[in-house]
Amino acid sequence: MTEHHLIPKSQGRRRGVKIHALPTAMLCGACHKFLHKTFSNAELAGELDSVDALLEQESVQRFVAWLSKQPATKGVKVR
Repeated sequence: MTEHHLIPKSQGRRRGVKIHALPTAMLCGACHKFLHKTFSNAELAGELDSVDALLEQESVQRFVAWLSKQPATKGVKVR
């Protein structure tokens, strides 16, 4: 599991928020990489700054559905 900052650190600093005060969520490595490959930091800081908002995205739903069908031993590459 990896710690995902729901508001990216770069965006939080622009808002004057200390990094340790930014909200986080624990994600698997594949999901964390998928989010950063799919969405810009501005998008993540804007309308996608909560777990619920992320889960409402169709692309995230499709990825999680696909990932849940993969064997746990399979190494998943995110493109």
